[in-house]
Amino acid sequence: EGPTVCFRNDGSFWADRNYWAPEVHLWQGAYYMFASFKSPERRRGTAILKADRPEGPFVPWSDGPVTPAEWECLDGTFYVSGNGEPYMVFCHEWVQAGDGEVCAVRLTDDLRAADGEPFVLFHASDAPWGKMMHHSSGVNGQVTDGPFLWRTRDGVLLCLWAGFSEDGYTEGVARSDNGEITGRFVQLEPLFRRDGGHGMIFRDLNGQLFLTVHTPNEHLKEHPVFCPVEEKDGT
Repeated sequence: EGPTVCFRNDGSFWADRNYWAPEVHLWQGAYYMFASFKSPERRRGTAILKADRPEGPFVPWSDGPVTPAEWECLDGTFYVSGNGEPYMVFCHEWVQAGDGEVCAVRLTDDLRAADGEPFVLFHASDAPWGKMMHHSSGVNGQVTDGPFLWRTRDGVLLCLWAGFSEDGYTEGVARSDNGEITGRFVQLEPLFRRDGGHGMIFRDLNGQLFLTVHTPNEHLKEHPVFCPVEEKDGT
């Protein structure tokens, strides 16, 4: 069935473009959408919307973007630490930062706002497979897209993310050295090099682990693919 509209700007919402990368997460009995937005007056950032059901309708929850107002940001995802603290992990975009960053910020318990300053988990250039890209604005740099946090059954914390390698759009993975986002993230071998990225991990109803990415990285040809994966040796 569907698709079904779960959020529509009724004219009062602050953003009118770049409605990108929505994710819906359950937190304390409600559903929260983390999605990227932009307007002529405000930089691209991730805002949070709320609904009683995963299919919506969602209504604005945060007061504009939760990401810093002076940063160009995108692709916020939700993470809950081992002691139950909510965080948003997002990208400080390479078109502004040059060397793209994956960052995290503590959220208030009601997920309405940031509760502290963002901090960097790692840079795009930390990955030995990364490729320098050129943007039409004249910026040269390396890309970070689509972070997603996954804890393996043996307690290892992984951060999936996307950038560009010589093989095109590439799904990378980094491992925290202390099992939390406060740790040092070490870049591992990429998960997917065949021009696909912005990955997430999930288990199906039978417990099989899957990686989903969109591919190819070409306008109007992008589509989701689902790849069976397994956890082995902390990755």
